[in-house]
Amino acid sequence: MNVKDSLAAADLRLLQAVQRGVVFPGAQQVATGLSHAGEHAAAWIGIGAAGYLLDRRRRREWALATASVVAAHGASVVLKRVARRHRPLDHHVEVRVGTPSRWSMPSSHATSTTAAAVAFAPLLPVPTWPLVPAMLTSRLVLGVHYPTDVTAGALLGAATAAAVRRIAS
Repeated sequence: MNVKDSLAAADLRLLQAVQRGVVFPGAQQVATGLSHAGEHAAAWIGIGAAGYLLDRRRRREWALATASVVAAHGASVVLKRVARRHRPLDHHVEVRVGTPSRWSMPSSHATSTTAAAVAFAPLLPVPTWPLVPAMLTSRLVLGVHYPTDVTAGALLGAATAAAVRRIAS
């Protein structure tokens, strides 16, 4: 077995382990709710828009933070079409939610959520970091991404938020 096949097999085993291991009552419902909130970065864009409208003193910061989310989501959509990795198709993986496309790498949910967590952190009175592991895990629980997809998405989201902040400074 070559390195690529070994990594793919490990990725699949980890996905299966998460699906078997995350079994608390309501786990699938929570994961589905997060999935709907993160679809097309809608919840995060909504939070940014609300911050922009309500926090007049920091409108510029809210606009830049929201731009980070939009940019990250857009980058993930473009990269999905470049990578062209199919979503999990193994018969041992239970797919528990519909998806808008068959492409998996990087996870757009992980990308936009991580960008939102990084960009909104200085603007919100509550910690934003718990969103990241929750969203990443939800994509595995729902069987629509491999662990490397969500990891790549999280890295892309953090990098995009940091780049937007640096460019705007």
